[in-house]
Amino acid sequence: MTERLKEVQAFLERTPFARFLGMRCEMQDEEMIAVLPFQEKFIGNRAINALHGGCTGAFLELTAMAGVFLQSDMPRPPKPINITIDYLRSAKGGEDLYATAIVHKLGRRMASVRAEAWQGERGKPVTALQAHFLVPQDS
Repeated sequence: MTERLKEVQAFLERTPFARFLGMRCEMQDEEMIAVLPFQEKFIGNRAINALHGGCTGAFLELTAMAGVFLQSDMPRPPKPINITIDYLRSAKGGEDLYATAIVHKLGRRMASVRAEAWQGERGKPVTALQAHFLVPQDS
């Protein structure tokens, strides 16, 4: 595990909702993959056995923040400016959720990120996020 990935994992462990979700990040080749292990408490609609949208949205927000933090030399994680979440299909209960973040722009003041979450087949995302983050300044 790289030193920076250890810092990302420490950030997740310090973040109450990330701890509640039990999410973790791992490296596969040169890419960070976030993992949300399934827990019964995440079911939002028992009739269709679907995860609650708040869990998937928060998971993607944290994934995007971790992605920006991992690809930069920031002293601390970025703060969200705006976030748009597209719920593309139901995330099914009983399966882990995976996500990755692509940092489109990392400037001195702002970062633009897209993140996608999937179950099973990566080419069929269940949720997508577009976000802008405020890049922390050294002072």
